[in-house]
Amino acid sequence: MKFLYAILIVSLLLSCKSTYQTQTFSKANIPVSPDYNKESSWAVLPSTYTKEFKEYASKRMDTIKADVFYVYPTLNSKKKDIRWNVPINDKEQKDKVVNKAVLMQVSAFATSGSVYVPFYRQAHLRSYKMYKEGGKEAQEVAYLDVKRAFEVYLEKYNKGRPIIMVGHSQGTTHILRILKEFFDDKPLQKRLIAAYIPGIRVKEKEFKTIQLMTFPSEIGGFISWNTFKKNNFPKKDKNWYKGSVTTNPITWDTSKRTTLNEHKGFLYTNGKLYKKALKIEITDGLVWGTNPKFPMRLFMSFLKNYHAGDINLFWQNIRENSLLRTNTWLKNR
Repeated sequence: MKFLYAILIVSLLLSCKSTYQTQTFSKANIPVSPDYNKESSWAVLPSTYTKEFKEYASKRMDTIKADVFYVYPTLNSKKKDIRWNVPINDKEQKDKVVNKAVLMQVSAFATSGSVYVPFYRQAHLRSYKMYKEGGKEAQEVAYLDVKRAFEVYLEKYNKGRPIIMVGHSQGTTHILRILKEFFDDKPLQKRLIAAYIPGIRVKEKEFKTIQLMTFPSEIGGFISWNTFKKNNFPKKDKNWYKGSVTTNPITWDTSKRTTLNEHKGFLYTNGKLYKKALKIEITDGLVWGTNPKFPMRLFMSFLKNYHAGDINLFWQNIRENSLLRTNTWLKNR
């Protein structure tokens, strides 16, 4: 076991030192644009729920009166993958979207609304670190997919229903632009139940008229957070998050600390929900979490950045809160 542990540490150190392999961004290398009028361009539609996803969804779909539009986080971070954008028919990427991002994240909202998840030509992770060397163009390709998918969603599926907008990481990058282009100070804002946009730095005055929400049943606004292990900061720039929105994803108010009893449940990859698993503390720009109590706790103790768990760490709290906001919107309207 000691030998295996040593191999693991060496591998991690070597991977940290390696650099991204890439190619010059070229329009000739952009994957084929998706057609969102085709079901195959969507990871999730209400009519195509997988058996696994149905386990988390409402058992009475005919009573659902709202929609959830979700954009998944960056799933392509391989250092040797030279592509700037992933085609939507890439098998490995599709598997990550359907069996990881969808099940671990947007499943939390599946009792609040009918879920829509477009595949999109996602930009590689290096698009953030190499923004001026091709990253900007790659992210634009990805955003234009999300924009077109949202337009088709409005035209073909929405039928005037209220909407919950959800993103994480790169998904939040694109949802921010959708909110500004389609909702902010525009008629569609009246149908916005809430925007859950964690995993990226978001300022309180990010929008003209969409406001930060600071109590659990508030509607029509946005919430955002970034999660790290307690007393830890981003490696390269620990001041990067300062001044950004830090919603409490357990109590949904201005509380700075929580107790174990307030944590409703952390959804792990084994499909099990672990209640009273962690406490959090709100600091400037970050949510600091304790090491979650679950079977793999020892391995997670080495992690300092909980970015990947921004949603599933608080899965049940999010599930209950999104339903509360949806019911509040429906009652008020």
